[in-house]
Amino acid sequence: MPKVKTETTKQLAVVKDEPHISESPMQMLQAAVASNMAPETIKSLLDLRDRWEATEAKKAFVIAMGAFKAEPIEIFKTKKVSFATQTGTTSYKHAELSDITAAIAEPLAKHGLSYRWDVSQADNITVSCIMTHESGHSEKVTMTAPPDDSGKKNRIQQIASTVTYLERYTLLAVTGLSTTGQDDDGQAAGSLARISEDQAANLQALIDEIGKDAGERASIRSAFLKYRQVDSLEDIAAQAYTDCVRGLEARRKSGGK
Repeated sequence: MPKVKTETTKQLAVVKDEPHISESPMQMLQAAVASNMAPETIKSLLDLRDRWEATEAKKAFVIAMGAFKAEPIEIFKTKKVSFATQTGTTSYKHAELSDITAAIAEPLAKHGLSYRWDVSQADNITVSCIMTHESGHSEKVTMTAPPDDSGKKNRIQQIASTVTYLERYTLLAVTGLSTTGQDDDGQAAGSLARISEDQAANLQALIDEIGKDAGERASIRSAFLKYRQVDSLEDIAAQAYTDCVRGLEARRKSGGK
């Protein structure tokens, strides 16, 4: 029995040093169990098997994704959206989620791939699209955005709009695909994205530098928010941040005038 144990331990060392040998960790594990090897030896073989299977699963995932991307898939932006906002009318085209899922369903299944979404909500909505291969390896893409308050949506519609939007773009991102057609989805993204807390703090700091006292600062902030047609600094669209900084910087340099 000690001789068999020594040979199995040597096999484990060889497998670690030469991962391309013909005997797999599973075969070694089966041999060790059949030979009543010591528990620590079997545990080492189990760990080695798990790492080996994870590596093989990742290889299979990469191969499958490469084959999937080689498929002739075209997704067109055919859905036109137009709605009124406080500053005018927003109009853009995009591919609907159903168009994307219909286009990729068969190619994904052909290569043993599937996907699902995880959705969570706090102040913002977070959506993760997880792509999984039949071998077990998964990869995901996560995006976060606030409820879409563009147009005249109620609260539930705002949440549903953002969820659908994020599902669409996380799916495109995790598959590495793009849509064909007029590329103006950025307007939609702009209607969802807001400035970060740090950016809001930067704008407040500029306002504080302009105002000479608390009353003047409050007045400047109120006028600034009214001009931007928002209720708070955090509501300012991300795409407008640079213009906001330029405007406040110009006023600060002119002495607040």
